[in-house]
Amino acid sequence: MNLFDLFVIAVGLSMDAFAVSVCKGLAVPKVGKRHVMAVGMYFGGFQALMPLIGYLLGKQFESMITSIDHWIAFALLAIIGGNMAREALSGGDDDEEPDGSFGFKTMLPLAVATSIDALAVGVTFAFLNVSIIPAVLLIGATTFALSAGGLEVGNVFGLRYKSKAELVGGIILICLGGKILVEHLFFGG
Repeated sequence: MNLFDLFVIAVGLSMDAFAVSVCKGLAVPKVGKRHVMAVGMYFGGFQALMPLIGYLLGKQFESMITSIDHWIAFALLAIIGGNMAREALSGGDDDEEPDGSFGFKTMLPLAVATSIDALAVGVTFAFLNVSIIPAVLLIGATTFALSAGGLEVGNVFGLRYKSKAELVGGIILICLGGKILVEHLFFGG
């Protein structure tokens, strides 16, 4: 597998994290370096870690992982998206700190949900004898950059339409989880 192929895989894997980062940017009045680092480190870190774990697990657990990854991603995204939509519809908590949603309890499930497919990619890397260290570094760096960019994109639109944007962000997360589930159940994705 050449560098271009790995880059295309990295971009593909990072699209879920990019979409969630856009949603996160919608809810923040002003994106700071702390926000960029949190989003980049969680999403980039987990996108790099999951293929490494998948690679190490290899053939042993392939059928177990691919048979449930879509359910895990769907459940996590649906719960998080539902909470976002519910908060937007109820008016939310105006006293809440803007960076509060970048805490461990929020970011960890998002990072896991957006990177669960990368676990299966890591298993595939084991079958293809891919050099895993350069691959995971490229995937992590690409996801870091796209997530940081997504946070900025979301922030530009969120300043004008905050409550509607939070509702749309929640719906996007639910739809993203649904897309993952449908692709796996009906199209073998």
